[in-house]
Amino acid sequence: MSLAEIEKAVATLSPEELARLAAFIARQDNLAWDKQLEEDFSPGGKHARALEKIDSDIDAGDFTPLP
Repeated sequence: MSLAEIEKAVATLSPEELARLAAFIARQDNLAWDKQLEEDFSPGGKHARALEKIDSDIDAGDFTPLP
């Protein structure tokens, strides 16, 4: 199904169905965001080196705790 077809179908939804669809899309977006964060900060991820640096700084006592 194409995006244009989905948009056309969405235009026919009742307000209740549209609200349910919006909630579903929000959940899917949140799940995708969580997955991306997990991948980015996992070993080999694009931010793994930053976490290693932070861990190293903490181990060396070179950090300032948040208030």
